[in-house]
Amino acid sequence: GYTVKEAEDGLAALEVAKTQKFDAVITDVNMPRMDGIELIRQLRALPNYKFTPLLMLTTESGADKKSEGKAAGATGWLVKPFDPDQLLATVRKVLG
Repeated sequence: GYTVKEAEDGLAALEVAKTQKFDAVITDVNMPRMDGIELIRQLRALPNYKFTPLLMLTTESGADKKSEGKAAGATGWLVKPFDPDQLLATVRKVLG
């Protein structure tokens, strides 16, 4: 099983990530206070998250958002709406 921790926005997620280590992070792109791309950028700067799988959820399937996410350090992304099983399969895949 997985232990899941939620945060209301990117800034809150970053604070939680600094206090404990997670095996993977799933973030929405559009969030208040700090968007998902900036969250990924900030997480990649932390030693604990240098190699952690970081997945983005987005409604935008455009190449520009994907390349922006990739440049920030995203491992991959899922375009919403997605199937919960698809999300779990993706998480299992990135966790090896």
